[in-house]
Amino acid sequence: MFAKFFIERPVLANVIALVIVLLGGVAMFVLPVAQYPPITPPTVQVTTTYPGANARTLLETVALPIEQQVNGVEKMLYMQSACTSDGRYTLTVTFEVGTDLDFAQVLVQNRVSAAMAQLPVAVQQQGVVTKKKSTAILLFIALTSTNQAHDALFLANYGTIQLRDKLSRLPGVGEVAVFGVGEYSMRIWLDRELMRQRSLTPKDVMTAIQRENAKVAAGQIGMPPTPAGQDFQLTVNVSGALTDIEQFERIIVKSSSEGGG
Repeated sequence: MFAKFFIERPVLANVIALVIVLLGGVAMFVLPVAQYPPITPPTVQVTTTYPGANARTLLETVALPIEQQVNGVEKMLYMQSACTSDGRYTLTVTFEVGTDLDFAQVLVQNRVSAAMAQLPVAVQQQGVVTKKKSTAILLFIALTSTNQAHDALFLANYGTIQLRDKLSRLPGVGEVAVFGVGEYSMRIWLDRELMRQRSLTPKDVMTAIQRENAKVAAGQIGMPPTPAGQDFQLTVNVSGALTDIEQFERIIVKSSSEGGG
């Protein structure tokens, strides 16, 4: 019936079609663009590091306290964690589809804060990071060099120093992770026989290194109140963090009254 009505009135049909096209052209610039509905469960990731700990120690001292607190957080579907032999702990909490990630991150952060007192001191010093993160990787970028002097360690640190921050500022980029052999650091090897002879433990060595390898504020000379005739105020600069192998070798771990070290 409707088809017959417009067939017998072609002018009216053309006018209505033209009006619909005009309205569609105007709406194209005014109406919001429809987005695909969320189909992937959002995730929040908790990461920390326990220097010197193996996977079992990490599980017993770090993973259990954190997961006991985080378990059962509002709108959580499930969680999975990983403890590596180099002391790295990662917990991924998956929430229901449509959950506000900002709100979920706050909930997980509150639960992690409640477990902080049960964590080892070394982990508290390293800090526990809670952030929203997608488990899907968008892009891999490989760094190569024709110069033999630029090994994997150099390329990994080059990506960390020169590229990561710039890529993180790009629109739509949530996080940039650098996979490599690690960052520049000083590795300390312990001789077990010598440590046994001198009754030393790895904690004693770590304490000595932390004591010597530190940046301190030495203050200033001539700060108010000053006596009459004091015309200058000078900042004191002292040696801070150690920078080469020889400085680390001169660290005194233990000394005796007879002068031995």
